Amino acid sequence: MKEILLLKYGEIVLKGANKRYFEDMLCRQLRRKAKPHGNFEIYRSQSTIYIQPKDDFCDMDGMMAAAGKVFGIVAICRAAVCEKNMESILETVKAYIPPHLEGKKTFKVESKRSDKSFPLDSMEISREAGGAILSACPRMRVDVHNPDVTVRVEVREFGAYVHPGPVKGAGGMPVGSNGCGLLLLSGGIDSPVAGYMMAKRGMTIEAIHFESFPYTSELARDKVLRLAQIVSEYNQDDMIVHVVSLTHIQEELVKHCDEDYFTLLLRRYMMTIADRVAHRYGCGALITGESLGQVASQTTEAIGVTDPAATLPVLRPCIGLDKEDIVVTARKIGTFDTSIEPFEDCCTVFTPRHPRTRPDLKKVLEQERKLPFEELVEEALAGMYRVDVTPEGYEIRQPISQN
Repeated sequence: MKEILLLKYGEIVLKGANKRYFEDMLCRQLRRKAKPHGNFEIYRSQSTIYIQPKDDFCDMDGMMAAAGKVFGIVAICRAAVCEKNMESILETVKAYIPPHLEGKKTFKVESKRSDKSFPLDSMEISREAGGAILSACPRMRVDVHNPDVTVRVEVREFGAYVHPGPVKGAGGMPVGSNGCGLLLLSGGIDSPVAGYMMAKRGMTIEAIHFESFPYTSELARDKVLRLAQIVSEYNQDDMIVHVVSLTHIQEELVKHCDEDYFTLLLRRYMMTIADRVAHRYGCGALITGESLGQVASQTTEAIGVTDPAATLPVLRPCIGLDKEDIVVTARKIGTFDTSIEPFEDCCTVFTPRHPRTRPDLKKVLEQERKLPFEELVEEALAGMYRVDVTPEGYEIRQPISQN
């Protein structure tokens, strides 16, 4: 039996004259996602995107899973296709729906008649289809208020479609529709979730990772790049990670600055470096995984000290979430198990015993002036190198010079 995917979108329908721009963006992303799964025709009509296999070799399961990671889609229906007449619809209902009712007790039918030339209205279509299901599955009963399964019949421009209801899509906005953000990506739980959340709001994500070799290992870096692989699945399948060494900066901080300011000063260096990388590569904002009050550097006072080191907006999608909320999302997107692998992070190197939680910017700047700030920033940028990441793997480029 011929099947098709019907993809419904949410916020895009409210975009008025710009709606087509978002629809075209979605179709481009879906075509890219479809390539590994076979030869599909992808087109749109009546606020629905159709994904239709062109031959018997198409992987419908793989395509459905891939479409589930495309932001902008709120629901995905895997449907049987039939001709636009009641005889064909009823035959399809009896053949296609019973396997989806196994283990269920109740159902109802909802119909949508987008093609107003069809002779029956929605209520009549539902009544006829419900009768066909009862004849094929006599143990089922109708419950219009709280059914186990809601069967849907859609009569549309190109044909009629029968399916057992939608599965939830990724939601959000198409990646790329809201610019580009630079994610400060560590090996922890929070930052990959932050990247995912901003991609969901339509941002293309690039990342910057700070390492402290030899205090941090290549295994720690590779862990971060594996996290980037997972995030890249939601980022149109590719992502650039810029890797910057903080080793010399941290060693200088230990030599010349008071211990309780180490974390704050390091965060200011990180924000400044990330800000310059973002400007260089056309990113319009920085993204961090900070959650208010979670650690000493994430109090309102500490954030107020580190934010002035950047000129771009700093987006913190996790700022009001409890740790458990973040963990739930990390498990959902598949980053949690990698994030909890026990490899060191640059922020855990030279950690002060008693970090400042309510710092004063004036005193922080006094500490900062003990070091040649600009010289250290430029040195770190000069040693930066790039990693190209896809869901399948990553390729480390040679260190790049500052241009």
